[in-house]
Amino acid sequence: MRLFLRYSVGMQLRSYAESIVMATSLEQKLRPPPADWVDTEPGQALRIAQPMRPAELQIAEARAVKVPPVKGMQDISQRRRILHALANHELQAAELFAWMLLAFPDEPASFRRGLLSILVEEQEHCQLYLDRLAAFGGSFGDYPVTGHFWNHIDGVKTPLDFLCIMGLTFENANLDFAAEYAQAARDVGDEETAIAIDKVHEEEIRHVAFAYRWIQKWKPEQQSVWQCFENTLQFPLAPSRARGKTMDRAAREQAGLDSDFIDRLEQETSTRPNGRKRE
Repeated sequence: MRLFLRYSVGMQLRSYAESIVMATSLEQKLRPPPADWVDTEPGQALRIAQPMRPAELQIAEARAVKVPPVKGMQDISQRRRILHALANHELQAAELFAWMLLAFPDEPASFRRGLLSILVEEQEHCQLYLDRLAAFGGSFGDYPVTGHFWNHIDGVKTPLDFLCIMGLTFENANLDFAAEYAQAARDVGDEETAIAIDKVHEEEIRHVAFAYRWIQKWKPEQQSVWQCFENTLQFPLAPSRARGKTMDRAAREQAGLDSDFIDRLEQETSTRPNGRKRE
């Protein structure tokens, strides 16, 4: 059964965003905004250190979380773990786009609308993965989850930082990872999972495009987008984290990234989260 519920109408965007970050149930986390939300009282900047979560989805230390490599798609038990991890990635993304609405209340209305639009799509992506997880007898909370995306919010001092970290690093890399996971699902005859991942991939292109457009507006005039991106990332993040083993150049072109950025990213060697080269 779908977990989407609705809030009462006329809700302030700030209140909605806070309800997503601080929700203690999955139902609340995945609840979309009312159709007639308003943003007339964005309030003061609020930086929440970590999200509230239901007990079964509390963030664990990375070493306690085991996620199989993509080849694990061929085994149902490993596929459940992969889908579980992918759902958590999307949940973190939804929380963090809500976090942005709270942390930077004075940004342009069009930027805030864009954040909200992506937030809703991240909720939908999470639900897509949860539906596939349920199809294989799994439930969200069956395994420990990381706070990998949340671990980088200390480096977000400006919206530009967030766009470089979330949009041009994590979501950019997902253009490759999603394609890889979709193909792995197809290779084992799981077309429904592949279709769900294809949808995520398609919408991630728009998310990367959103980040790129706003970086173009806010970057230092004398810098290219690549230079701004490279200068903004702080260790352990690096441009190499913005791609997978096989790079989907066409997806970046569709997102509107310039040829210099794509060429430079193509020259990077993909690395794992711990900094090692991907096999």
